[in-house]
Amino acid sequence: MLCISQKNSEDSCKVFTCKKNRLQTKKFAVVPFSKRVVFVPHCMRNVAVCAAVEKNSCYVCVECGGCKISEISKLVKELNYQALYVVKGGRAIQHIIKEQVPKAIVGIACFFEGAQAFKMLEKENVAVQFVALTKDGCVDTDANLIEVAKVLEI
Repeated sequence: MLCISQKNSEDSCKVFTCKKNRLQTKKFAVVPFSKRVVFVPHCMRNVAVCAAVEKNSCYVCVECGGCKISEISKLVKELNYQALYVVKGGRAIQHIIKEQVPKAIVGIACFFEGAQAFKMLEKENVAVQFVALTKDGCVDTDANLIEVAKVLEI
């Protein structure tokens, strides 16, 4: 794994995830939206107002408008994606992939988690695109909706 030392971790994870995105863009682009899933980290939720329903190791967004996940969820539905999952951790992703068998995945996360996901999915026959959080830290995180939309629409 490229993300070893704390000092260089973010930079090496950034290089790794950007390279993986480039390598998988064409494979991702040919997958119909209906065969794609989106994973959003639960840390993007605005817990003060979030009305999401907890279900197993995920939250189900009810599009309350309290955070950007609501906007992402609406776009995912407009594009006819297979599903959006607001996940609590990587093990949830593994379980969902085995259960839902998507052909492509859009993951929104910090660079470290994005790199971990690419490594985890190397053996799966699934195209992956990653969108980095613009603010990380495991709580009150953020993503650029324009960048998310660009990737979703590939």
